[in-house]
Amino acid sequence: MPSPVQPIDHFIQGQRAAGQSPRHQDVTNPATGAVTGRVALAHAADVDRAVAAAQAAFPAWADTPPIRRARVMFKFLELVNQHKDELARLITAEHGKVFTDAQGEVSRGIDIIEFACGIPQLLKGDFTDQVSTGMDNWTLRQPLGVVAGITPFNFPVMVPMWMFPVAIAAGNTFVLKPSPLDPSPSLFMGELLKQAGLPDGVYNVVQGDKEAVDALLVHPDVKAISFVGSTPIANHIYETGARHGKRVQALGGAKNHMVVMPDADLDQAVDALIGSAYGSAGERCMAISVAVLVGDVADKIMPKLIERTKTLQVLDGMNLAAEMGPIVTEAARSRITGYIEAGVKEGAKLLVDGRGFDGAQAGAGCEQGFWLGGTLFDHVTTGMKIYKEEIFGPVLSCVRVPDFATAVQIINDHEFGNGVSCFTRDGNVAREFARRIQVGMVGINVPIPVPMAWHGFGGWKKSLFGDMHAYGEEGVRFYTKQKSIMQRWPESIGKGAEFVMPTAK
Repeated sequence: MPSPVQPIDHFIQGQRAAGQSPRHQDVTNPATGAVTGRVALAHAADVDRAVAAAQAAFPAWADTPPIRRARVMFKFLELVNQHKDELARLITAEHGKVFTDAQGEVSRGIDIIEFACGIPQLLKGDFTDQVSTGMDNWTLRQPLGVVAGITPFNFPVMVPMWMFPVAIAAGNTFVLKPSPLDPSPSLFMGELLKQAGLPDGVYNVVQGDKEAVDALLVHPDVKAISFVGSTPIANHIYETGARHGKRVQALGGAKNHMVVMPDADLDQAVDALIGSAYGSAGERCMAISVAVLVGDVADKIMPKLIERTKTLQVLDGMNLAAEMGPIVTEAARSRITGYIEAGVKEGAKLLVDGRGFDGAQAGAGCEQGFWLGGTLFDHVTTGMKIYKEEIFGPVLSCVRVPDFATAVQIINDHEFGNGVSCFTRDGNVAREFARRIQVGMVGINVPIPVPMAWHGFGGWKKSLFGDMHAYGEEGVRFYTKQKSIMQRWPESIGKGAEFVMPTAK
């Protein structure tokens, strides 16, 4: 007998809360196609309620000493570690990525919580004694107020954790608008925060779609917006939010290249390409979707790539032997197959076609799931649609170039600049690549160079709208504003008005 469909509501003022809007959306298990939940879709009144709760909680939370805020984060860290497999199962059930990958996602989120636990040190300002005779000058960082995060389906735990631990630890209150495709982790995280002692109203969740996003963008009490998603939406978020006086950090799309030099270890390069192109079904903004094969390396590596793509273990995500799970929705699967068709029409050589994968091969009950096998193209050129646009699926395009300079040039010419990698044994090539490439995150023999929690995440060009990267010290700066204070006392103030610009004396 099928499991009952569960309602998935908002989280406001420290508890699950039904919405005022009658709109809902089905939540499915991508592996089976079964509807498992119905998520509420907020309208403006629901957003108002969440923002009001956050606004009411802000003064007391901002005035709480940073060390006490850090202690709440330490308790939250302990609880997430205790329940990390439960979070991973929620991810797999609604997103479809394999369980081990979901565990890795939670672990990378935990890294940010650990970073946020150091907020007393991170909020320290600067002090100059005797900046002028009898005068001192110092700076401090203060929270903004109510801030919001709008997050994508592909990392329903990690990406929100890029935002709210740092924002909350810095003294802000937070409203999260997660993807309606996999909304359950947002509620579970709220319950863990409450158990950790976070005051009601400091963390809130508004489920929904574009209507909720638009309401957050124009709400006068929301001071900052963090967004991760596609470039057109990121651009809209940035322009609309900025027009309404908000600080905005909008991370957009990507088309990540991996250059394979002739001196690279080919087995290592194949492992890197397979894992980074097909892991999480390619539904990562840091997925490698283009292999740039330099010189004669193409003819040597291609047989290995073909064999490995054909033998990819595409299974139900809870099967521990799985290397890749299903696509998140049928609509996404249809969009990806459309790109494969476009690649064939434009003349790319289709070496492995994932469109023929049968869900029955993935496990019992998976016949109606949203399945696609790994797909491999060769002889892709820079004018093709599959090269220019982000596919966000398990499709790897191979581009052949004659030399290193051409490899660097085509990457620098691309409109996106999120992540890139180069596999080589040559230290000078590695150094020149890292210096010349116009991309925000670079890996040398590292296929997915996602920075660790204290370094910060963000691309260049049309992959980032805004001035600051996510998390790390730039995340702390994004969620705080600097105040400079100059002070002196009556005994050191000379008599008489001064009509010139003050200078150091």
